[in-house]
Amino acid sequence: MSGESADYAVLIRGRKLAKNTLWNLLGQGVPLLVALLTIPQLIHGLGIDRFGVLSLAWMVIGYFSLFDMGLGRALTKLVAEKLGTGQTQDIPPLVWTALVLMSVLGLMGAIVIAALAPWLVHSALNIPAPLQMETLQAFYLLAFSIPIVISTAGLAGLLQAYQRFDLMNALNIPLGVFTYLGPLVALHFSNHLLSVVAVLAAGRLLACGGYLFLCLRLVPMRRHGICMRRALLRPLLSFGGWMTISNIIAPLMMYFDRFLIGALMSIASVAYYATPYHIVTKLWIVPVALGSVLFPAFSATSTSDRVHTVRLVTRGINTIFLALFPLILVIVTLAHEGLTFWLGVEFAQNSTRVLQWLAIGILINSLANLPYVLIQGSGRPDLTAKLHLIELPFYLLALWWLIEAYGIQGAAIAWVARATVDMLFLFGMTQRLFPPLSPFIKRLAVAFGIALLAFTVGALISANIAIKVVFLSLVSFLFVLVAWWLLFTHEDRALVHKILEAHPALYR
Repeated sequence: MSGESADYAVLIRGRKLAKNTLWNLLGQGVPLLVALLTIPQLIHGLGIDRFGVLSLAWMVIGYFSLFDMGLGRALTKLVAEKLGTGQTQDIPPLVWTALVLMSVLGLMGAIVIAALAPWLVHSALNIPAPLQMETLQAFYLLAFSIPIVISTAGLAGLLQAYQRFDLMNALNIPLGVFTYLGPLVALHFSNHLLSVVAVLAAGRLLACGGYLFLCLRLVPMRRHGICMRRALLRPLLSFGGWMTISNIIAPLMMYFDRFLIGALMSIASVAYYATPYHIVTKLWIVPVALGSVLFPAFSATSTSDRVHTVRLVTRGINTIFLALFPLILVIVTLAHEGLTFWLGVEFAQNSTRVLQWLAIGILINSLANLPYVLIQGSGRPDLTAKLHLIELPFYLLALWWLIEAYGIQGAAIAWVARATVDMLFLFGMTQRLFPPLSPFIKRLAVAFGIALLAFTVGALISANIAIKVVFLSLVSFLFVLVAWWLLFTHEDRALVHKILEAHPALYR
């Protein structure tokens, strides 16, 4: 092993991965706290309809990074592989080739969205007539921001490959905070949607500049000049092509429910659905924080050190389950009380069941995240892409039917059903690729079944808060016992005992 590859091996070991995961949690957790404080004020200042459009704007900024054709993820994987084998001289041309391609694709995406904007505003969505002109202007501005979002994704992928999550989150924290505080500040001058979206676009532009500055300091790209190599196009586009299918379909299945609610119901219904969705999906900070750290590690070890890969997967899934189950249980059990306190009685009446369904779906989707990342990090993005292609038509039909039948609660049910099917297939694929994971997956299935039973009881309890608190305390205690014996291996339990012995204050 060369000196450079040995150095990189240190970066994908437990302590460094744990530190990077904490950085990611901080980078996503701080904006979450800001969102909890600012969303009620944004709803009050913008009104339900304008806030519904703002929810779509937040979604568009995130979703249309799909125009990067999977190159951001491909760049992370290929750079991590180069670092793992010590071929660092190949990294600058690889980075420039990917960034130039992504810039071109971003411009193409901007043109597509600008062309679709009039149809979206005047026909596809139930935008109230008085808001249509400012919504159209806002969508044009969003189209302008797409090349910026895509270029930023590529630069972030480079930092991830180098395991520099400290630098990445030094930018992500202020950007995430600005995503919510920026529109709130803009409301002091105007509640026009164009002003609010302009603030969001400006924040993205500043973030892109910051990422570029950090990447130029980290990688000696300037000494090589801007260079592209045709030989690098094939590996980038091959991996990225399959990733593009997933990048298009997976977010579509995540976000299309809001567009369909807006088309079949009303823009106010979008707000009643999107608000609990926007908050509960912030729990993705746990699997996303862990998954983005483990993806380059899987890329470097899935062929050379499969034992280490399996250990990373099991501990990662255990971490996600243990971190999210108590939070999901609290949300499901206290959904009505929490929404009433946070947003008022009207929101609680319309959104309680939606919040409960979506919270359960978040746990399902979060558990499936690491198998998803592992499959792609192992060089098989074709498997996840094919799965999404099969799921898409069935999901869209179910979503349409359930919204017509049950409104926004039907949309939540369809979302959870799709996430469940996705999880089952992803674990099945993982089991075939890594057979040593089979015993763990069987134990996980038992623990998950127990968790679903607890969620069902929590959702059906209609007693006062005191009884609900007793229920939450009892179930949380029982869950710790179940997790200890079902999910933890002998090695994991020995590690916990070692930590407790090294910190006797934890016993007190």
